[in-house]
Amino acid sequence: MSQLADLPLKPEYRKGRDDIASAFYSPCMRTATSFDRAVGFFSSTIYILAWDALKEFVANSGRMRVVCSPVLSPQDIEALESGYASRIEADVQNRLLREIDTLLAENDTRKPAQVLATLVALGVIDFQIAIMKPGSTFRDRIFHDKLGLFSDSHGNIVAFKGSMNETWAGLSSDGNLESVDVYVNWADARDRERVGISVADFNELWTNNFPTVSVLPFPEIAKSALISAARIDEWEHLVDDIVGEYHQAQELSADKSPVGRVPRPHQIKALETWNQLGRRGIFEHATGSGKTFTALCAIRQSLVQDESILVLVPSELLLQQWAEEIASTLGDISPGLLLAGGGHTMWKDGSTLSAFTRRRARRPRIVVSTMQTACSEDFLNRIAQGEHLFVIADEVHRMGSPSNQKLFRLDCGPRLGLSATPRRAGDPDGTAALFAYFGNVVPPPFTLADAVASGALTPYFYYVHTVQLTEEEQNAWNQLSEQIRPLQARESNQTDPALSDRIKQLLIRRARITKAASGKVPLALRVLSENYRPGERWIVYCEAQDQLQQVRNVLRTNGIDALEYHSAMAGDRERTLSHFTQNGGVLVSIKCLDEGVDIPAVSHALILASSKNPREFIQRRGRVLRKFPGKKIAFVHDAIVIPASTDAGEEPNSTILMGEITRAVEFGQGALNPSSINDLELITLRAGLDYSALVGSGYEDDDV
Repeated sequence: MSQLADLPLKPEYRKGRDDIASAFYSPCMRTATSFDRAVGFFSSTIYILAWDALKEFVANSGRMRVVCSPVLSPQDIEALESGYASRIEADVQNRLLREIDTLLAENDTRKPAQVLATLVALGVIDFQIAIMKPGSTFRDRIFHDKLGLFSDSHGNIVAFKGSMNETWAGLSSDGNLESVDVYVNWADARDRERVGISVADFNELWTNNFPTVSVLPFPEIAKSALISAARIDEWEHLVDDIVGEYHQAQELSADKSPVGRVPRPHQIKALETWNQLGRRGIFEHATGSGKTFTALCAIRQSLVQDESILVLVPSELLLQQWAEEIASTLGDISPGLLLAGGGHTMWKDGSTLSAFTRRRARRPRIVVSTMQTACSEDFLNRIAQGEHLFVIADEVHRMGSPSNQKLFRLDCGPRLGLSATPRRAGDPDGTAALFAYFGNVVPPPFTLADAVASGALTPYFYYVHTVQLTEEEQNAWNQLSEQIRPLQARESNQTDPALSDRIKQLLIRRARITKAASGKVPLALRVLSENYRPGERWIVYCEAQDQLQQVRNVLRTNGIDALEYHSAMAGDRERTLSHFTQNGGVLVSIKCLDEGVDIPAVSHALILASSKNPREFIQRRGRVLRKFPGKKIAFVHDAIVIPASTDAGEEPNSTILMGEITRAVEFGQGALNPSSINDLELITLRAGLDYSALVGSGYEDDDV
């Protein structure tokens, strides 16, 4: 039998340079007879199994001991510090039950969870739960050590530490596999010493003797629920299925580099179904779930068929991001790339655009254009249209606006729309036009809850903070409402563009009252003063420049240094983001979460910018939840404006609540603490509103 000492192990493995799973992780598991692992959340344990080596590990009579952590809320932390440990143990059990149910319910994780359940039932894996004790480092809220120990029957031990988060198949270099430092006990004295320390640390954890951590047995009720999903006679076939799905993902992947990404199960399913639907449809996939990469997989397939590619985007920022993604992902085939919009005018030179989009060009070619530019008659007249043209629209809902519907004149073959929220709120005609052109949503949609459950996005807590309008602000709201109501009544009986525009302007003025509510600035100070700790990365999301400056000034006056970030800022935006990412702090910003700017390092957000557009607040939340090394939980604080009075039957007050609570319902439903919106439910009921009917309401706002 081979030994761990026979493996050609390196002292370090790093993503981008090494395929950590196939070069290090799988060979060690294939050779080992025991594996001790300290990981983060229980749900991540389905990813510690190196699937191509798993059957050999079990055949070697291998055994695993795993220490993992539950998700604790700040309220749980307070309960522990106050001595209510028994309540926390009950909460941990309930949360583990929910995690097990989620793992078994989701398509992405069902088979791995069934294999995990079987290994627990067979005694291959034993779990314990770690909770940080009150005191040192307790504000981290979770035990999240990253220690692993492989041992073989000859006494050889391999210890590794680092940001080792295995992917959905345990084989790919995708995901958050950042780097791993490796130490072995058959090398020099320093390596042997570090291995010995790691072995001692894990044994102290396992026996509940580590000074800052309480380690508890896995709750029997949760263990029974997990074992009930065991597939004793089928688990090896499930492993073969998982490995086969990984190899299929490699075939479908747009990234053919040695350490390239592979599509996740939801992306594979979307691509397969889209092909079955005649290559027409819309991917309704949550922000952060990899829509761009999924589209690039479809683009690679299309280029093989000598088709021409036209990618439509709503902003200059996305134009640049797409250009970078194409260059990095499809670099092996070096497609010609033509940009249109954002100052790029080469497409206007002679027959350049026609040459880039005609059938069977000499080399693969891709055009990426802003929707605004593509809507021009000059662009539409120059492009070579026909069945060979593959049109992809990012943020496809934007094509349904009146100004962008010219693009539906494009005569093309394959069509693919991308959006977290393709249906245009309050605009059934625009939505119908979108679906008529692209086809329906490709089932199943991949929701934000799916993205969190699959590990594509970060789990989050949601906290509501109410801001009451002042009497003056309430009076201004009421006065505008009195002007709006008779105009809306007239509009229902006639078609008058001037009247519609007048109503729109009044609605904008009224909406600005809640957006700029004066109580938001002192709220920002209170939330940051009570919750911010140096080293954390907070974004305070403001509505406009004046609010941004007020918030920044009040924070600085009270000893909280805050950076500003927005398109009109005087300083270097890239340097500001780099400083923020490296050092943490508070970033006060406007618009960036709606414009496609990725700041994945953000772990805490305070949203002061009100919105009735469900797309805006869903995008904001999704961007805050993007994965980042070391970021295990996100915290979203939301300022909800309520009227100066919440008596039932007051229509203006009901209107305020409808706009604000719609957002809270959407945010709260996917949070780790859905009870956070209970108080809002009571406020809504007192105002005479149907709380459940608010889900999915709101309106589309393309111009404001």
